[in-house]
Amino acid sequence: MLSPTLEPHSPARRPESIVDDERDGLPLPRRYAAVAAILGAIVLVVLDGAIANVALPTIALQLKAAPAHAVWIVTAYQLAVVMFLLPASAVGERLGYRRVFTAGIALFTAASALCALAPSLGWLVAARCLQGLGSAAVMPLGLALLRFTYPRRWLGQAIAWNALVIAGASAAGPAVGAALLSIASWPWLFAVNLPVGALVLVACGALPSPPTSARRIDLVSIALNAVLFAAFVLGSDRLPSSPGYGGALLAVAVAALVLLVRRELPKAAPLIPLDLLRVKSFRVSIVASVCCFTGQMMGAVALPFHFQHALGLNAMDTGLLMTPWPLATMVAAPLSAWLARRLPTAWLCAAGGACLAIGLGLCAAWPLHGDARLPMALFTALAGLGFGLFQTPNNQNMLLAAPKARSAAAGGAQGTARLTGLTFGGLSMGLLFALLPSPQAVHGGLAIAALAALAGGAISLLRSPGRDERNT
Repeated sequence: MLSPTLEPHSPARRPESIVDDERDGLPLPRRYAAVAAILGAIVLVVLDGAIANVALPTIALQLKAAPAHAVWIVTAYQLAVVMFLLPASAVGERLGYRRVFTAGIALFTAASALCALAPSLGWLVAARCLQGLGSAAVMPLGLALLRFTYPRRWLGQAIAWNALVIAGASAAGPAVGAALLSIASWPWLFAVNLPVGALVLVACGALPSPPTSARRIDLVSIALNAVLFAAFVLGSDRLPSSPGYGGALLAVAVAALVLLVRRELPKAAPLIPLDLLRVKSFRVSIVASVCCFTGQMMGAVALPFHFQHALGLNAMDTGLLMTPWPLATMVAAPLSAWLARRLPTAWLCAAGGACLAIGLGLCAAWPLHGDARLPMALFTALAGLGFGLFQTPNNQNMLLAAPKARSAAAGGAQGTARLTGLTFGGLSMGLLFALLPSPQAVHGGLAIAALAALAGGAISLLRSPGRDERNT
């Protein structure tokens, strides 16, 4: 799936330094088969999540479920992912990246069959939990396996392709879901995963097999981690409508976090990557990621309300006006990888955060006299370009700041930072809508989103722009 342009030199013309540098990756053509397996798995899990969102009204109607209950089809999947990202990373280090990654794809594919056969909402929600568990193994271990698949010289480009695939699958999800629903019933939304999953499983035979660690799997820590993130996500969701219940769940999350940190702190390879957080470059990248994903989520929630209420657009035109964002992110991903080989990644992340902030700020401040659709399309494109410029070099730095043996932990931390930022963004917009009239909430949300993105870019500069910390 990767373009041959990633490696412009033929083997006969390559300098010796490049040949030596590539010995830490897989040989060709096995490398392309491995990348096809990794990116194919990413498409599978990302596209399925986006497709399910579109199908909620149809599924609720056919299963005779209330809309509030049908939302659990999405919530159950997201909960399982966030609860098991870090445990899946730890299990991957212990049992082997390829083995756990392959098991994750197999579980996701089998759970897709259960979703397609679901006779009731309860069955479907349980199957979606299993899908989320499989996805939790795919996301962090896929990123870690890229580090062992591609040579260090080309790792930034490989991460860029990973970001491009995620953006493309996210953007295509609603359209693919709508197209499938127009010609088939909702179970086919999940049944189409079966042949794709089978092909990806075959390609997994080409994946590298990095050495495993001797770490012990601590089931108590895994349980505390699950309680932490489940209470955090559910408490954040309930806080605007039920402050007492939501606050109690957040207090449980804080207590679980304290207990988990105390239990894991003495360990050399803790479940929560406290060892990696001691590395300044890694720590800064995590905080910056949370800030930018918070801004991205707030913008993604606020802009549709802004376009429909302030501009008077219908749902179709609103969707079209949001499309430049993921398209610009797809364009920025390979561009940022090319720039990362020539400029400090701290500068690129700062520039990306600034572009994201400017795009969001202009959407909020632009006068709405006359037809403002073209300016808004340009502003959303600028925001998407900035997000793409930030994401690829930040993920590259995060991965390279960790020792190779802790690549899975770095991938799990990256996914956790992303989901934490998305949760913060969603919670912030929920609070604003609960406290303010819709127009003020939208403008306030876009302003806060711009500040969060700007903070993410500024924090990135703390990595020392002159050099990046890159441990092997």
